[in-house]
Amino acid sequence: MAQQVNDNKGANTLRSKILFTLFCLAIYRMGVHIPTPGVDGNAVSEFFNSQNRGIFSLFNTFTGGALAQFSIFALGIMPYISASIIFQLLTSAIPHLEQLKKEGDAGRKKISQYTKYATIALAIIQGYGMSTWLASQSLPDGRMLISGGMLGIYYFKFMTVLTLVAGTSFVMWLGDQISERGIGNGSSMIIFTGIAAGIPAGAQNLLQLIKSGELQFIVAILLLAFMVATIFAVIYMEVAQRRITIQYSQRLANGGMTSAATSHLPVKINFPGVIPPIFASSLLMFPSTLAQFTHVAWIKAMSESINPNGIVFNIIFVSLIIFFSFFYTDIVFNADEVSENLKKTGAFVPGIRAGKSTADFIRYVLDRINVLGCFYLCVICVLPGLLVQSFGIPFHFGGTSLLILVGVAIDTSQQIQSHLLTQKYDSFLKGTKIRSRRVQF
Repeated sequence: MAQQVNDNKGANTLRSKILFTLFCLAIYRMGVHIPTPGVDGNAVSEFFNSQNRGIFSLFNTFTGGALAQFSIFALGIMPYISASIIFQLLTSAIPHLEQLKKEGDAGRKKISQYTKYATIALAIIQGYGMSTWLASQSLPDGRMLISGGMLGIYYFKFMTVLTLVAGTSFVMWLGDQISERGIGNGSSMIIFTGIAAGIPAGAQNLLQLIKSGELQFIVAILLLAFMVATIFAVIYMEVAQRRITIQYSQRLANGGMTSAATSHLPVKINFPGVIPPIFASSLLMFPSTLAQFTHVAWIKAMSESINPNGIVFNIIFVSLIIFFSFFYTDIVFNADEVSENLKKTGAFVPGIRAGKSTADFIRYVLDRINVLGCFYLCVICVLPGLLVQSFGIPFHFGGTSLLILVGVAIDTSQQIQSHLLTQKYDSFLKGTKIRSRRVQF
């Protein structure tokens, strides 16, 4: 009876976490449809539809369509993601931040506080850039997108920056609440929801193309098959590991020698995950953001040349993915520290001398894995976009979006399974204690 009560209590806890997560995500999706004050939502949507093939189509995918409507959540969680990546990289480059990281929870909270300050700063910059850019744009019929004279434009810029910063802060807070009281990583769940929200509209557009005859049915079937195959490939690569065999030294026990235990050091094939594509996308958006602040001809020309459909974009994108894959892995995975920890616990890699030789071997394995991981990331992030462009599909089906969807789904399902396993383990222990007390009685 007691075990059944405990099982019900654990199930209720998991159910509460899931419902709380869904509630927070529902609030986020409602906010996506609330327009920024002083903005004609229909006019902005019409304008962004005419700009659908620009760099902002990628950003609009990550925000779940909030940018196209220029809602209060137009910036979404992306400023926080950019700030988090920056501080994650700086943690190993700046001694003060590295020391904070080693101080445990107190240090991590301090770094989290710095990250939120940087998020606000990035939101202010991006919000001002977007408001300046929108104020200078006109609709196809010649009307200015933002009217009201000079005073009205200044008021629009002020209210836009204030609203977008507040919206980003609220989304960031929602993500923290999901991480603390819900299921999964809050920021990842928000991006996942935004990307998933665009799938029905994309599917509807695809069906309309087939009905109108602009897209042949056989081509649509081939694209669907390619998409399914890509999803399976992403799932396989995201869970694939290279296991480095390690052994523990023999120890004395009851006057005799125990046999050496064998274990593994798992290293993911795609160790950096989706970090390189996201960071590369953020950097590629920088010229467009810079072009909003200035009327310098060469900056605008550079911004126009970096188009998601152009070869220049793809070449730079692939180069940045490769760079950040190796850079991120080298900073986050400290081979010297892993080697030292193995040495302290009496573990070693068979055939490799402990210490520096082990660290060099781990780096060698990581470099070989990274070559495969970089090839995988580049193919997944570039090839779907090229196919979509070739067949004229009117929605963004990017590999980066697919990586995020699959990665977040895998992480969330693993967290749910871990919660259920912990719940069963706790119930088993409590049931054992109750039975032992009855026996003693």
